[in-house]
Amino acid sequence: MLSKLFRYFKTRKKYWLLPLLIFFMMISALIIAGPSNPYSPFIYSLF
Repeated sequence: MLSKLFRYFKTRKKYWLLPLLIFFMMISALIIAGPSNPYSPFIYSLF
């Protein structure tokens, strides 16, 4: 699915959407791994 998105960005010249996609992937990774990760206090202090 990500490869299709990157291919879409490349063919349609929608490079301005890449930072938004990266931001959403980072936030979703924090939500998924946040409570179960022993390093979560250190990650949350960065933001």
